[in-house]
Amino acid sequence: MLYKTSISAAAAFSSRLLRRNLNPPSLSPLTPPPSRKAFSSLPPSSSVAMPPAAAMVAHPKDDAYLTTVVPKRIGLFMKIHAQQHGDRQALPSDPIKITLPDGKVKEGKKWLTSPFDIAKEISKGLASNALISGVNGQLWDMTRPLESDCELKLFTFDDDEGRDTFWHSSAHILGEALEAEYGCKLCIGPCTTRGEGFYYDAFYGDLGLNEEHFKLIESVADKAVKEKQPFERIEVTKDQALEIFSDNEFKVEIINDLSADKTITVYRCGPLVDLCRGPHIPNTSFVKAFACLKASSAYWRGNKDRESLQRVYGISYPDKKRLQTYLKHLEEAKKYDHRLLGTKQELFFNHPLSPGSWFFLPNGTRIYNKLMDFIKNQYRKRGYQEVISPNMYNMQLWETSGHAANYKENMFVFEIEKQEFGLKPMNCPGHCLMFQHRVRSYRELPLRLADFGVLHRNEASGALTGLTRVRRFQQDDAHIFCRESQIKDEVKGVLDFIQYTYDTFGFTFDLKLSTRPEKYLGDIETWEKAEAALTEALNEFGKPWQINEGDGAFYGPKIDISVSDALNRKFQCATLQLDFQLPARFELYYSAEGEEGKREAPVMIHRAILGSVERMFAILLEHYKGKWPFWLSPRQAIVCPVSDKSQPYAQQVRDRIFQAGYYVDVDTSDRTIQKKVREAQMAQYNYILVVGEEEVKTGQVSVRVRDKGDSNVMSMDGLLKHFKNEVEAFH
Repeated sequence: MLYKTSISAAAAFSSRLLRRNLNPPSLSPLTPPPSRKAFSSLPPSSSVAMPPAAAMVAHPKDDAYLTTVVPKRIGLFMKIHAQQHGDRQALPSDPIKITLPDGKVKEGKKWLTSPFDIAKEISKGLASNALISGVNGQLWDMTRPLESDCELKLFTFDDDEGRDTFWHSSAHILGEALEAEYGCKLCIGPCTTRGEGFYYDAFYGDLGLNEEHFKLIESVADKAVKEKQPFERIEVTKDQALEIFSDNEFKVEIINDLSADKTITVYRCGPLVDLCRGPHIPNTSFVKAFACLKASSAYWRGNKDRESLQRVYGISYPDKKRLQTYLKHLEEAKKYDHRLLGTKQELFFNHPLSPGSWFFLPNGTRIYNKLMDFIKNQYRKRGYQEVISPNMYNMQLWETSGHAANYKENMFVFEIEKQEFGLKPMNCPGHCLMFQHRVRSYRELPLRLADFGVLHRNEASGALTGLTRVRRFQQDDAHIFCRESQIKDEVKGVLDFIQYTYDTFGFTFDLKLSTRPEKYLGDIETWEKAEAALTEALNEFGKPWQINEGDGAFYGPKIDISVSDALNRKFQCATLQLDFQLPARFELYYSAEGEEGKREAPVMIHRAILGSVERMFAILLEHYKGKWPFWLSPRQAIVCPVSDKSQPYAQQVRDRIFQAGYYVDVDTSDRTIQKKVREAQMAQYNYILVVGEEEVKTGQVSVRVRDKGDSNVMSMDGLLKHFKNEVEAFH
């Protein structure tokens, strides 16, 4: 009976959709608010912004796709859903114990009690706000019945797990609107890797979306929210999945790539039936505020030789106030786009003859070098040894490392004397050769090799985004070769290095331990030892951290470090990953302690603190809003003579400061002193040194700080001592 009802509902949907397509709504040109325009703080992606169209025109839909395929999917979904629901009801509902984080135990029934039922028992408020649950460390739909005794956690929008799920579910609402309005073939719709919103990629044929489509998309999404559509889940076989999505070649390709033993899940909300591992929020009504942010083009699976797709970015919140705050925040952030500030301050520029590779002008190079010097000074104190490695290698190296099989399309590859070579996209294989080039002893470990070598990655042209996504860059890359017993101390050392650096920059950061994924290399015992060492290191480090089950790299567990800047945006910069596989692939060994001839393989730790120097440069420029701290500033001081009479003394002041090692200029123009000071403030000089006849007589300077109106008279010795103290304190 349930199946007949679902087919009837699908037919009704088809009829409504056909009537609406025969009488399409008026698509008059609409101008969205400024806050919805493209902005620099969006996460980097394989996409390129599309220019807004002069006017919005109706686009013909594939009516057959909408009126036939969509109802077919709903019918197949509901048939399987009814069967699985019936199968569950036939199972014995034995008592189970549900343990909460505070140790309290709730009673439930197997295959009947859901996390939502437990939330209702705790409080009505929690039931209204809980978006997703964690069952024995696995994310679990709130309405999905529990299957055994378990430990249960409940997550709201204030938790990372709840927020990510909220935005993932919002992507489904976006996909529903896009499919219904444009008859597109949906591809993928995740929350963004930056943890700030979501997007949906889809194939539209020749249609190019832009901001003028957003109003219509949002109105359809709003309708889905008001309908309080539940997110329903089924598990399907590979053949069932292929039948459901037989009309979408993109979904079919994803399904065919799945391993035979992979559990395939499909979710439905309203008319949307989507291939998705989930989980999702209980229903669409939780999404009280929804906005489209940006439209762009993208390549299917990031491959420039594949189909061109349209990507729509969105943001959503549980209330409209938070959405308005976010949009206002984006407008504020746009003022400090590093590309705008970099041009204004003459720091760097890009040229079409070298896309993705940036030119750093003298002032930009000063900052770039100071960032590297900061790290290099720490290397000396922390026992790192700096090395220099080649920029290009024979492809045999990349075959040994595994990059030729998994990363070649992202490399610049070329032929020399009938042999294939590649520019290095990372330093780790080269460092393995350095370890391997002679016999190593356990006494040399830990061996910490640091390399600022230039890296090249063949990013698609559409993915290039200012300094944050480039083709040529440098990293504060280092690899630590150590014994298993040294992992904990080395990890603690890296965490301390990260804390010192980010405290200096004024960042806060969060830590997550990502553990063994479903597909991994090596034996479980080694993984468990490594995870235990990382856990112990994190606990001893003393900063709160979270566990990210199953999200480690295939070659080893890792610690994810997420930094937050002054604009409260999150970035992934630092890296800390354990690797058992590269040492094995390169057959790295050291003479072990104990019996003669005994050899052991080292553990390799990949780590970076700044990450890409270019990307960190961009983040810091926006973080400081263009106002560089004195120690990092390319314009530390300027001397402004009041008149021609004081110019010779101004030059003497400039020379003495320059000889002391600071960046200083002198303004010898004929402008008034008021204009000179104002120009210096606009140019973001940290200190403005005014000298007139009185200062010439006394051998002093009148010191103004960049953002302050008052001034102090100081001797030259006092000024230079002050500058020295500022640099030492990283002010």
